[in-house]
Amino acid sequence: MKNFDIAHQRLLNQKLVNTTFTRPEDVVGWLGAVQAQDYAGAKWAIGQRTKDATDAAIEQAFTNGSILRSHLLRPTWHFVTPADIRWIIQLTAPRVHAANAYYYRKTGLDASTVKRSNSAMAKALRGGNQLTRTEIASALEKAGITTDGELRMSYIMMRAELDGIICSGPRRGKQFTYALLEERVPQVKALKRDEALAGLVTRYFPSRGPATLQDLIWWSGLTMTDAKRGIEMVKSRFLHEVIGDQTYWFAESASPAKEVFPTAYLLPNYDEYFIGFKDRSAIGEVVRRSNLDENDPAFIAYVVIIDGQIVGGWKRTLKKDAVIVELNLITNLTKAEQQAVADAAGRYGAFLGLPVELT
Repeated sequence: MKNFDIAHQRLLNQKLVNTTFTRPEDVVGWLGAVQAQDYAGAKWAIGQRTKDATDAAIEQAFTNGSILRSHLLRPTWHFVTPADIRWIIQLTAPRVHAANAYYYRKTGLDASTVKRSNSAMAKALRGGNQLTRTEIASALEKAGITTDGELRMSYIMMRAELDGIICSGPRRGKQFTYALLEERVPQVKALKRDEALAGLVTRYFPSRGPATLQDLIWWSGLTMTDAKRGIEMVKSRFLHEVIGDQTYWFAESASPAKEVFPTAYLLPNYDEYFIGFKDRSAIGEVVRRSNLDENDPAFIAYVVIIDGQIVGGWKRTLKKDAVIVELNLITNLTKAEQQAVADAAGRYGAFLGLPVELT
């Protein structure tokens, strides 16, 4: 299995090629979680994996709670489904708390303060209230909990998400709101820890394989001990191949529909196609030939992918009547590749409901 084959198989397994999903929640459920601190970018990440998707349709799924946004896996936001949010948080929150421990101490969030802040938030949100961060801060201040400073409030909110107190509510205009998790998400049967561990591993490798133990650890935030245990519990469900000193795990895929090459994608900030892996060398062949580093922060932002490989970056400028897509390529493209990129830009424009100006 060559690097190019790994990249191509990941395109298929991530449903960037030949997706059959028609609902945003199906995409998020398949991937397990979708990194989403860049909200607009994360919607486009889902949109590229959903047939005939529009930004408005994905926004509606967020509004009605078919997909949620909360802190889990790592200290950052992810989209997750209501069916998965509780067990994933219960499994990964202890690791995120450990990562956050320094900032909890720095901002004075001891156990007593967290208990009081969680209680005050629950009281303010109970009864179907959906409040903005500013409104929650006001409720906390009234309860005698100081929210001075952006950092302290951020960790108060993250702690409440990780403790399963709050989750995302629908947006109010462009402002995000929060709701009580117990009111927004129906109760489901709790998973035992080993069940959750096995569940996370069985989400990761089918949707992102071929991938390694180190990739799983990076994406999930699990310890090496837990990641190894998770693989051991479910390894009979997967194939594996050793390349060099790395073992790649993957699920047996159905034969894909006929593809038209070249394929091109304008991937958003933190797309799972690259942020879901510690080792991104499989998609960095063109980058390396250009004497660049595939781990450069520029290649974690908006990137152009052709046939699974990074070939440059892109940025968008939204206008009232159009979206301008500006390319910054690191290699020359053939005419067929240029057309594929133009088609990808056209799909982005259709997603936004705007004509595209490609520069």
